[in-house]
Amino acid sequence: MRIGRPRFSERLKQRALGLTAAALVLPMAAGIAGTAVAGAAPVAHRAPAGGFEEVFVPSAMGPIKVQIQWAAHGGNAALYLLDGLRARNDRNAWTFETNALDQFRNDNVTLVMPVGGESSFYTDWMSPSNFNGQKGTYKWETFLTQDLPAYLETRGVSRSNNGVLGLSMGGSAALTLAAHHRDQFKFAGSLSGYLNISAPGMREAIRVAMLDAGRYNVDAMWGPPWNKQWLRNDPFVFAPQLKGLSMYVSAASGLPGAHDNPRAPIDYFNTANGMALEALSLANTRAFQVRLGTLGIPATYSFPARGTHAWKYWESELWNARPQILSALNA
Repeated sequence: MRIGRPRFSERLKQRALGLTAAALVLPMAAGIAGTAVAGAAPVAHRAPAGGFEEVFVPSAMGPIKVQIQWAAHGGNAALYLLDGLRARNDRNAWTFETNALDQFRNDNVTLVMPVGGESSFYTDWMSPSNFNGQKGTYKWETFLTQDLPAYLETRGVSRSNNGVLGLSMGGSAALTLAAHHRDQFKFAGSLSGYLNISAPGMREAIRVAMLDAGRYNVDAMWGPPWNKQWLRNDPFVFAPQLKGLSMYVSAASGLPGAHDNPRAPIDYFNTANGMALEALSLANTRAFQVRLGTLGIPATYSFPARGTHAWKYWESELWNARPQILSALNA
């Protein structure tokens, strides 16, 4: 029997089997790649409908962990939730110090919670901090406005239908990011933020706070106090750039409230510290309110009669801001 080339029908059958095998293998390979590096995620037409996920997104700082709760109905809106000065490297505190996930679980907006950035003010630093041996330079503004949106876009999240909200350090940063990236953010919220950092004593206070939170050298962030980068990151100074932006701005009185129940000596110390920090934030926020008023720029303000610099108060303010957030993002 002569062995020759397969007949046309046999070749057609072999090709069909090959295509079927490839069709089965490729999705499996894509799934494996997607779990390794977030940047390898496939392009999607819509965001996943609900669910919680942790991904690592490539950046100039290395892979950055991001915790994500996807919009309940696959919508394209996103709310970035920024942490405070003592941001941890394992989890964003919004996920465990508050009920933020439950607040938005049934809403059509994706919660985006970057992990890390202690003392960073979520900005691009000039150099690594030399006081604590920091190996790389913080590039948080670049990450939050370039790298992360690029990744989220592959998962169906819009680059232009976003909000950003933070507390304390993150509150100041939220307004800064929104002011300089108006094409990305439609809403910005500051809870107990420092919104007048050019006020007397503020730059020195930030220097001391950053030394206490990780031994970071503020000169590596924005340079000496006379450097123009301080002005670029001061909400009081760049306030005119916020015109037309939906804003929620809050600070409490600093007086102990329902969530302050000290028992041990360390509790009394923390409460006293929270009182001082909130009083300072209130002074900054009131000055910012006057500044916006003179410019004719509206914002929603909340000044609770009681409350210290603590998570349960920020949880309540997030809930109060929620309807405005959903409206601004059409979610």
